[in-house]
Amino acid sequence: MALKTKVKINRITNLTDARYCSGMYVDVLGFSLEEGNPHYISPSQFQEITGWISGTDYAAEFTDSDAYTIERKLEDYPGINWVESSDLDTLIQLKNLGKELIYRVSMEGIESILPKIEVLNQHQITLHLTSTENILTIDNQIFIKELANKVSLFLGFGINPENASSLAEIPGLAGLALDGGDEIKPGLRDFDQLGSILENLELAD
Repeated sequence: MALKTKVKINRITNLTDARYCSGMYVDVLGFSLEEGNPHYISPSQFQEITGWISGTDYAAEFTDSDAYTIERKLEDYPGINWVESSDLDTLIQLKNLGKELIYRVSMEGIESILPKIEVLNQHQITLHLTSTENILTIDNQIFIKELANKVSLFLGFGINPENASSLAEIPGLAGLALDGGDEIKPGLRDFDQLGSILENLELAD
């Protein structure tokens, strides 16, 4: 079984999420490595979670950390394949690490990003487009279809069980990015929304 498009799950905080997503053939599991972030995962937690799963890439998620701090931090998190940051200059400085790079940007600030598309392509950096409103309007969809033809793009908002399959078929789209969740109690998690989306992305045998 496989999914129609590459899928990244953001801010994984527990083994229940990680094992479920791995079993659903998710491509990338993201972990917040910034202390102070409510979704922060320590090196020991990261190793406990990833020790139980296989077949997925791991992404280190940052917001404000500089390149030096990120590089030092990654030494304590073996197996990281991707680095995501909200600062483009930081990502460019990390190019020598040989990791896949993701630039996270809010839809509300996209106008300032459009002139940087050439830079993103030059450094092979994928754009992760989010939104504070999490609403995918018709105008948004038209814009995203145009953008997906210009830059490697993860769509990270407005995804639901009803539209996930059609969004996955947008020409040129690199993939979809969804948020992980919190356990109700250890080992117990409600996967209704996330599970329905992933099920609708499954390719038929």
